[in-house]
Amino acid sequence: MYFCSVKISIPSIFSIRNEEQFNETALAIFKHQAANCEPYQQFINHLNIDSAGINEVDKIPYLPISFFKTHRIVSNTDTEEIIFSSSGTTGMVQSRHFVTDLKVYDDSFNLAFEHFYGKIEDTCLLALLPSYLERDGSSLIYMVDALLKQSKHPDSGYFLHNHEELYHKLMALKKAGQKTILIGVTYALLDFLEKHQLNFPELIVMETGGMKGKRKEMVREELHQVLKSGFGVDAIHSEYGMTELLSQAYSLGEGVFDCPNWMKIVLRDTNDPLTLLNSHQTGGINVIDLANINSCSFIATQDLGRLLPGGSFEVLGRFDNADIRGCNLLVQ
Repeated sequence: MYFCSVKISIPSIFSIRNEEQFNETALAIFKHQAANCEPYQQFINHLNIDSAGINEVDKIPYLPISFFKTHRIVSNTDTEEIIFSSSGTTGMVQSRHFVTDLKVYDDSFNLAFEHFYGKIEDTCLLALLPSYLERDGSSLIYMVDALLKQSKHPDSGYFLHNHEELYHKLMALKKAGQKTILIGVTYALLDFLEKHQLNFPELIVMETGGMKGKRKEMVREELHQVLKSGFGVDAIHSEYGMTELLSQAYSLGEGVFDCPNWMKIVLRDTNDPLTLLNSHQTGGINVIDLANINSCSFIATQDLGRLLPGGSFEVLGRFDNADIRGCNLLVQ
C-alpha cells in the first residue's frame, strides 16, 4: 500500500525506533487519512488548511474526539471487523470505533504489553473488571481476553464480585512466588479492599481508572495510597487507553505514563486548540496513534495533561464539559 509515495506497512509502524522514523510515518499516514477519511477531510477543509502543504508533524490538525460519537471514522473502504464502543450512562451518546483490521490492534497491544511487562505466557493475569464485562463493545475486554488466552498459568481469569475467591487465589500465588498482574477498574479494587487486605509486594496492581458512578471520584495520590496500603505494594500501575485508540500508554507508578514507539502525546492550548504547547506547560492532550492507520491517527482528547522530560506524561483530569469515562482519567 502506498500513501503519498511513501510505503507504509503495518510491520513498519511497529518497528519504529527513533523520532525521524516516527515523523516520516506520521506524515505519510496523515496524507492518506486527509485524502481518504471523509470526516477528517471535511474538518481540515473547515479550518481552511491545505493538507498538501503540511510537511511537518507539528502542523498536523487533530480531530476532536467527539467526532467518534457522530461519524464513522475510517480511512479505507473495508468492512469493519468489530465496532468498539465507549462506556456511558443511559442516554449518553457513545463513541464508536469501526475497526477494519483487528490484527493491527492485536499487534499493538501485544507488543506494547510485552515491552512494559514481559511475555504474558510467564504471567498469571487476574482481571477484576465487572463493569466492562457487563456490557458489549469494550476494547479493554477484547485486549484482556486475548492476553488471558495467551497466559499459560491455570489460575489466570476474570473475577466479577467473587472477592473471597480472588483473595485466596492471590495468597496462593504469593506463596508460590508466581509473577502476577491484577488489572482492575478502580471502584472494584476499592470494593475488594474493604473486606480483604494483603501484603503482596511482588504483585503488579494495574488500575484502569473510573468509578463508573459507583463511588466518589478521588485524586490520584489519595487513591493510589489507599491501593498501595491495601495490597501491600510500593507502586500502582495504570493503563491509559480509550475506545478511539488502538494503542495504550502505561504507568509503572506515580502516575507517569510512557508510550510505545508508535504513539506520542502532544499538548494543545486549552483556549486555542490549534496552538501546541511546550513540555513544561499544562494543556489538552492530543494523541498521535499510528496504529489508527485505518481510522484517524491524530486525535484531540478531552483530557488535561502535562508532558515530562523524555516524552513521559501525566494525566491531570478532564475538561469540565467532558463526559466522565474510565481510562485512568482521575480528578486531580
